Formats: sequence, C-alpha cells, structure tokens
Amino acid sequence: MRLRNIPGSREVIAENHWCIAETEDCKGKWRDIFGNDQPIHIEIGMGKGKFIMALAKQNPQINYVGIEKYSSVLLRGLQKMEEEPLENIRFVRMDAENICEMFDRNEVSRIYLNFSDPWPKDRHAKRRLTSRQFLLLYQKILSSSGLLEFKTDNIGLFDFSLEEVRESSWILQSFTRDLHHDENMNRGNIMTEYEEKFSAKGNPICKLVASLPDNVK
Repeated sequence: MRLRNIPGSREVIAENHWCIAETEDCKGKWRDIFGNDQPIHIEIGMGKGKFIMALAKQNPQINYVGIEKYSSVLLRGLQKMEEEPLENIRFVRMDAENICEMFDRNEVSRIYLNFSDPWPKDRHAKRRLTSRQFLLLYQKILSSSGLLEFKTDNIGLFDFSLEEVRESSWILQSFTRDLHHDENMNRGNIMTEYEEKFSAKGNPICKLVASLPDNVK
C-alpha cells in the first residue's frame, strides 16, 4: 500500500504537544514525560490512532504511547487528538527496530500489535513484528507481568506468530482464530480501522496473548 506524502507533515509532528520529538531523551523518563507513575501501554504501528485513542479514553489510569513510522499516517492521529485531547497519550514517529532506544527495561506493561505488515516473502520474515528477532527486543522493555497482544486477519502471519512465540519460549496465554465469535477473548475488544474493514468483508480476526518466558521474569 502506497502512503500519500503530506507536505510539511514532519514539521507539524515535531511541533505537536502530543508527539515526542527528542526520542533519545525518553528512555527511563516516561514518568517525567507523563508527570505520573501510571503503567505504560504501547501500540507499535498505531496507524491513524483509532484503537489507542479509544483505550486512552476508557482508561485514564494508564499512559499510552502510539508508535508509527510513517509521518503522513501519524499526522492523521494528531489531527484527531486536536479534536478530542487526551493527556494520557503520546505519539512517537520511529521504526520498531529502535524500540529499545525509547524504553528502559521493565518500563512497559503491555504491547499491542494490530494488523502488522505481513511481509509475505520468506526472506523478509525477520521484519515481521512477531518474529523472534522482535520478540527478543520486547523482552528487554516489557515488565515481568506484562503482556503482548497481537491481532491480524492474515492466517499465514498468525500461524507464523504462534510458532515464533513457542520457539522463543514465550508463554502463550490464549489465542483464537475467530475473535469476534470467541466470547471470552472478544470481551471489551476495541476494533481498529483495519479490523472493521476486514471483518465487514467476512474475514475472521485472529488474536493471541503472550507473556514473557519464565527465565526472563
């Protein structure tokens, strides 16, 4: 999918109250940024922000950080935030592989991955956000009681993700291949833009929830 370039989007992002411009100053300092010691939940690949903004509105006792690599997409989220400001959310424009530069060990309580790029070619497997390479990065920032939640409509990516979780010795807490018909896992579910689009077409939504390996808790 080609993303339309929006002239000046990086400048707007850099000057926005809800967007972190100096990312090198964040690691270990999120309590100072938010002005409290509430748990931190992050979404990697937040898109236009519908999901994480809904969570932030529902849970003022939790701080949220939305991460998006494309300026033009992140700008849409910032525009929404101007309409309905929330002080328990911040945005960051960055690549996911740099996640450990943003967060310190045990600094994150939950990680959300929603409809991530499937990178369908085998040679690109390590770029998938549920690959063992990324799971190793998440281990370095997730708290001992933290959780990783992943949703997708891509069956191939979901099967790959289940295998990577097991091979990486993460603990698979629960999973479903039809979220919207799973009474337990669908309870309180917030749909993303893609989730609404794909489920409207009849595509079943898959979800897994995993926690850290015992040897790193």
